[in-house]
Amino acid sequence: MQYSCNPATGETLAKYDIQSASNVDIRLSAAITAQVGWRQKSLSQRAELLRSMADVLRTYKGEYARIITLEVGKPIREAEAEIEKCALNCDFYAERAPEWLADTKVEIEDLESFVVYDPLGIVLAIMPWNYPFWQVFRFLAPALAAGNGAVLKHAANVPQCALAIESALGEAGCPKGLFTSLLIETELVENLIKDPRIAAVTLTGSTAVGKIVASQAGAALKKQVLELGGSDPFIIFEDADIEKAAIGAVKGRFLNAGQSCVNAKRFIVVDKVADAFVTAFKAKTEALVMGDPMLPETDIGPMARANLRDQLHSQVQRTLAAGATLVLGGAPVEGRGFYYAPTILDNVTLDMAAFYEEIFGPVAAIIRVPDEDTAIRYANQTEFGLGASLWTENKVSAKKIARQIDAGAVFINKIVASDPHLPFGGIKQSGYGRELADVGLREFVNIKTLCVEKTKGRKL
Repeated sequence: MQYSCNPATGETLAKYDIQSASNVDIRLSAAITAQVGWRQKSLSQRAELLRSMADVLRTYKGEYARIITLEVGKPIREAEAEIEKCALNCDFYAERAPEWLADTKVEIEDLESFVVYDPLGIVLAIMPWNYPFWQVFRFLAPALAAGNGAVLKHAANVPQCALAIESALGEAGCPKGLFTSLLIETELVENLIKDPRIAAVTLTGSTAVGKIVASQAGAALKKQVLELGGSDPFIIFEDADIEKAAIGAVKGRFLNAGQSCVNAKRFIVVDKVADAFVTAFKAKTEALVMGDPMLPETDIGPMARANLRDQLHSQVQRTLAAGATLVLGGAPVEGRGFYYAPTILDNVTLDMAAFYEEIFGPVAAIIRVPDEDTAIRYANQTEFGLGASLWTENKVSAKKIARQIDAGAVFINKIVASDPHLPFGGIKQSGYGRELADVGLREFVNIKTLCVEKTKGRKL
């Protein structure tokens, strides 16, 4: 069985039967049949489906947001914003994909040459719970635009979201079988990856799981895109606008209760402004409203699962035992649900858990450094490389510093966020490949060279 649980109360919402191997086989066969017809559709016809998907998402935004909040504990305002972002992504690719996937002519003497973009087939998507709609539509809109089909293995704690997405695609007019949600045990995933009907794999998840999926897909010689863990640095230089940085820090750390790969996690602050920043950061964190995620005034809800809260608390305790200073929070909230108090740890050093481990929850680690060079060095002293944000009034210098940061994205005076216009992904242990923008659209296509000899005129 798969269980849908409300993290705000700990109560079980629903139970779902696991799909058998034979049922999965039937669904895969249906996906193949649907994709054969779908790839023959024109780019404009595919774009129309994406527009219809956006319309359905907006029409049922309240219903879908409520499901997210019930299963994940995300504040309802954030859940509604997530659905709107999915719709925007569909609209974005409906507009841009026909141009980006059009044949590209290449001028070569004696050859009529083109680069064409053919779909790969069926993409297996292994997706996480923290953004249960966005993570899916982030890959799905471009994958469908390119002519692919998709099967979804969603996180086990969001079965209602998985089924709601499948229903939304059906409502939008997606060909039957082209997209399907599989409620299966994790043990079946390896067989799916090996299945010759699966052409490629995309995963958003932990680095540990990414390594397993990469090895399995690699053994089957299948294309992969992996978006994995992160420990994003949030660097505050001595000329930063401290008030603005503190506002950004609260949003960047505590959005979705700190449960995002691109949440700011390590706050690296130059000594001269560290006290001022910590004071401002603490005051704004204390102003957050924690409570029922269904209420519009709630800023921060529960963590998604009890075991995740336990793991987070262990990291906090180990960091404090190693000598860090507790500024705020530092413990689970008593009562129903999986709430953890918004927490700030100061004087964190390189050998502490809050520095070198990914902290996936509402806990901020303050690392004080003497100068700019040390800040850059500490920012890069991690196995991860997803995002980073720099806070300084010297934007010319910041652009140069950004080139020295090991990350897939660097934002200056803004928190890290994904946007359909920009490629998204990481380096090092944060994965490889890109989603979004034109490069994300072309991750799951066969970039094919097509050449025809030009007919030469005959001489008389």
